[in-house]
Amino acid sequence: MVSCFVFENNSAAASLPNLGSCWVKQFTKMQNEEGQNMDLYIPRKCSATNRLITSKDHASVQINVGHLDELGRYTGTFSTFALCGFVRAQGDADSALDRLWQKKKAEVRQQ
Repeated sequence: MVSCFVFENNSAAASLPNLGSCWVKQFTKMQNEEGQNMDLYIPRKCSATNRLITSKDHASVQINVGHLDELGRYTGTFSTFALCGFVRAQGDADSALDRLWQKKKAEVRQQ
């Protein structure tokens, strides 16, 4: 069995023998003007299960729940919840969203 390795520079990869079907990749990290590393894709996590929501999970949703004042008017702020396709397929999305909002509204003192 052949192990595949990933190197950040080509000098280490050049010293390896031919690995057959394994590919040796060079990672290039995107940086802004200040030199901070910027990722192109940052995966979300499901608010109910803490699973990673991959880019291939087309059943996942992200819901913004607006905050209201004591008169029932929208204040311009909201809480964001992400639900993965697994939770939605099990039929637990409504109860999960209700449970998450009950916990969150105590933090934001929502009626």
